[in-house]
Amino acid sequence: MGINSLTYLQRIPVSIEEAWAFFSNPANLSKITPPEMMVTITSGTGENRIYEGMIITYTLYPFMMIPVQWETEITMVSKPYFFEDVQNSGPYEYWHHRHAFREVPGGVEMVDSLEYALPMGLFGEFVNTLIVSRRLEEVFRYRRERIEEILGRL
Repeated sequence: MGINSLTYLQRIPVSIEEAWAFFSNPANLSKITPPEMMVTITSGTGENRIYEGMIITYTLYPFMMIPVQWETEITMVSKPYFFEDVQNSGPYEYWHHRHAFREVPGGVEMVDSLEYALPMGLFGEFVNTLIVSRRLEEVFRYRRERIEEILGRL
């Protein structure tokens, strides 16, 4: 299993408390995900803040209108500095996502660190190179743009 790593950094002109309030609310995920992916959170939005052990389930269409069921768990929370989620079930063999926040002059620096692996060995790595890594880049590019629209740009 080859682990792929991606890191995205973004600065936003809000307080760390405002950043935390937005990103720790699971319902906001659909606001920063490309609309064509049709993300529907099917459980985990009854609470408006994450907590360790929280399970969130989704249905989404990441590629060619093929529905994917996904379940993630919030495994670590250190308010307002970071939280982490892992995939319990879904399209990846391995998924670990850390959302970190730190105060900087004029706002907050947010870092998304993602590690993931696809199933099926070499074929999975081929699919990653051909499709998945590009799609993830598109998703995080869209997120950056939407976050700037919603929270501003620093």
